[in-house]
Amino acid sequence: MASVRSNVSPQEPGPAWQIAKLFPDQGELGESDYLFLTRRSNRLAEFTDGHIEVLPMPTRAHQRIVRYLIGLLMAVAGNRGEVLFAPLRVRLRPGKFREPDVVFMLTEHADRNGNEFWDGADLVMEVVSEDDPDRDLQTKRDEYAEAGIPEYWIVDPRTKTVTVLKLDRGQYVTHSEARDVGMVRSSLLDGFTADVAAIFAAAGGA
Repeated sequence: MASVRSNVSPQEPGPAWQIAKLFPDQGELGESDYLFLTRRSNRLAEFTDGHIEVLPMPTRAHQRIVRYLIGLLMAVAGNRGEVLFAPLRVRLRPGKFREPDVVFMLTEHADRNGNEFWDGADLVMEVVSEDDPDRDLQTKRDEYAEAGIPEYWIVDPRTKTVTVLKLDRGQYVTHSEARDVGMVRSSLLDGFTADVAAIFAAAGGA
């Protein structure tokens, strides 16, 4: 019997554009599209008014600092609230989601702790990323203030500086700051302090 050859040629490897075309274009995505996509991906992604931004994967040093900060915060938070970490979607306003490195919500605001995302937070921490420092230093500073998040910690490994910002009449002011050595303290949680040298030592070697 003669062999039968298919007229269908194998597709060249590459992106599954047919699947991508099932979703709206950048700028036209809705919150439901963002939530659907991030449920099925292990990548960090943030969302602003129809646009999805895929973030670079964090480094080992970055994650070690995050782990250390989580341990400090959990030891003090106790039953005063819940501590979680990225990936976790935090909605700052309709159409705007971020994924802070560390997030904390007071127990009295537990109704804002949704299973798919949190509506805001009471304290957020970001370890400054080398790919785009201004994202954490300025952009997110403005966004978290606009969202009414009472406290924002900026942890910058480049300068070995930790800055604790407190919301004051809609804008952040510096509540506590130290570089290289010294202690910083929270305005939100009594007794929550951190040794700056120990934070950056937690990153370990290169």
